[in-house]
Amino acid sequence: MTNGTWDAIGLVASREIGTRLRSKAFLVSTAVLIVLLIAFTVLMKFVTAGGGSEATIGYTPPNAALAAPLQASAKALGHDVATREVPDDTAGRDQVRDGGLDALLVGDGTRVRVVVKEQADADLRAALNVVADRLALDQQIDRLGGDPAQVEAAVAGASVDVEALQPPKQYNGQQLVLGILAGVLIYVSLVLNGQTVAQGVVEEKTSRVVELLLATIRPWQLMAGKVLGIGAVGLAQILAIAVVGLVSGLATGVLTIAVSAAAGMIVWLIVWYLLGFLMYSIVFAGLGALVSRQEEVGGAVAPALIFIIAGYVVGISVLPSDPGNRLAEILSVLPFFAPTLMPMRLGLGGVPAWEAVVSVLLVVALIPALIWLSGRIYRNAVLRTGAKVKLREALSAA
Repeated sequence: MTNGTWDAIGLVASREIGTRLRSKAFLVSTAVLIVLLIAFTVLMKFVTAGGGSEATIGYTPPNAALAAPLQASAKALGHDVATREVPDDTAGRDQVRDGGLDALLVGDGTRVRVVVKEQADADLRAALNVVADRLALDQQIDRLGGDPAQVEAAVAGASVDVEALQPPKQYNGQQLVLGILAGVLIYVSLVLNGQTVAQGVVEEKTSRVVELLLATIRPWQLMAGKVLGIGAVGLAQILAIAVVGLVSGLATGVLTIAVSAAAGMIVWLIVWYLLGFLMYSIVFAGLGALVSRQEEVGGAVAPALIFIIAGYVVGISVLPSDPGNRLAEILSVLPFFAPTLMPMRLGLGGVPAWEAVVSVLLVVALIPALIWLSGRIYRNAVLRTGAKVKLREALSAA
């Protein structure tokens, strides 16, 4: 392309950037999102700080032998339990009543009896049931003349030998959250900024500004400048939100992943935002040129929005509970679903390098075709006002 072509595109892009950056709605919405993200991080800091508390179980001297099995059983079930001996039954009950103990093991130690203030929660009850089962088994072994300690050692040493044909994929919970958040950011940005492109096209058609612009530049240059300008502002917004979120998460200790992993997630966020926005905004510009009223924009761009929403919904509803879901893996490679789904999977980890490369290459290969298709629609429909231009007419017009 010649310098004149780039100058024309640059002028349109500069106009769009200036208009967006002077918009109070844009500045306020960005500031509000950043403040909410920081507030959420601080809140999570307090929640996680208070979430590590463990239940404290007291026991009388006859029940001392049950303390260690109770801790082991609770740990096996994924819960933390602290045990503390009390002088006698009366003192222990007073501590349960005052809230100093969550529960108290009482009795002579031949069976599991527990005193609670109101009711035993499900986690504690499950751990106590395991202890009760083990105690009953030990008593039966002892009555039969066996050695409970030897039986327990034999049971503890028994295990299943598992042969894996391939190494399992490793998923990190915090990276999953980052991946989901990256997908959400891209989804929101594609929907808002993509529709802004379509609305801008309609606004120029309605005000007849487009006629003046097309007197000096070509239709595709106007479309390209609009896409690049709005895309640049959207990228700045999404980067500001992502960087602030990561810095606040790492600074407060809510995020404990390596800085390199967090930086890698930002890189992928940038890559997929740029690819997704370029792909969809081109489509939105072409579809927006079909209508002449702002209230018709939603219906015009709805077919493209369906793909964005579908990828987003699959990501947030399937991946958290089933990271290796086959449907999500397939859709994440397909161009129209990849911008929201692939960042989520990349955040999880375990994505084969070839899948990430293929998904990027497919989007890159599709973009020129979309530029040609949307450019044709835009050129043939942008100067036509009044009734909605049918897609077939826009494509077949000379």
